[in-house]
Amino acid sequence: EATTSVGDSLPKVQCPNHPDAILVEDYRAGDMICPECGLVVGDRVIDVGSEWRTFTNEKATKDPSRVGDTQNPLLNGGDLTTMISKGTGAASFDEFGNSKYQNRRTMSSSDRAMLNAFKEITTMADRINLPRNIIDRTNNLFKQVYEQKSLKGRSNDAIASACLYIACRQEGVPRTFKEICAVSRISKKEIGRCFKLILKALETSVDLITTGDFMSRFCSNLGLPKQVQMAATYIARKAVELDLVPGRSPISVAAAAIYMASQASAEKKTQKEIGDIAGVADVTIRQSYRLIYPRAADLFPPDFKFDTPVDKLPQL
Repeated sequence: EATTSVGDSLPKVQCPNHPDAILVEDYRAGDMICPECGLVVGDRVIDVGSEWRTFTNEKATKDPSRVGDTQNPLLNGGDLTTMISKGTGAASFDEFGNSKYQNRRTMSSSDRAMLNAFKEITTMADRINLPRNIIDRTNNLFKQVYEQKSLKGRSNDAIASACLYIACRQEGVPRTFKEICAVSRISKKEIGRCFKLILKALETSVDLITTGDFMSRFCSNLGLPKQVQMAATYIARKAVELDLVPGRSPISVAAAAIYMASQASAEKKTQKEIGDIAGVADVTIRQSYRLIYPRAADLFPPDFKFDTPVDKLPQL
């Protein structure tokens, strides 16, 4: 028989014939075996190591998760729910055959609505390549608005779209209403209404958009070189400083500046090409261009290399 020697504090299992032998543990069978004579010294040994079984359908991937789904701080209750399995014995049913123990709805309707909105926000952000920090800010804004219940009657998709627009402006990477509208199922007018209501409800504000916020994105989408982008930025800023475009949207001013800079360079772009990228009508670009054209000579940066001189620019 195996002997157990009592040391200073804890008992030690050892082989009676080879007390100094280091025992080998067979994890599958739960046995302690002497390597010298093969004697099973202890059986049914409890494995206290980590158990890394996979709980996913993909067998190839590792799933070192022991605690279920990740916690979502935006949801109430911290995702800690208990599921009761269906009973099989007679004690699980009453005299009418109905189950005595039933699960409550595993998620409240408010949490379900928020989860759907978070999915919609992530989908919209992915379509226009927005980073994770903007998605997180949008989710937090939506949660605040949803819990205040100040926009009752408005669709959650409209609120989510407006929150995405606000988050972009607060993070310093504003998108136009048309860009948000393109990835959303909601009209531009409805997003604009929700935008104003949310700012009022949360008592927050956003910085005014400027022509420089859109210039680099519009120019890179048009494939314009750095020199034209810098010239367009300079023209738009100078036009605003000289008060040549009062009451005009920064987006239309930026589009007109890009048109003027591209026409003066070798990389000429049409109003339609610029309008498609900026989400501005050709007529709007022409109206803003006519306002800045008379002062064109004062608007270009001093070091700009003209392919077409200022007096030969299109007058429209």
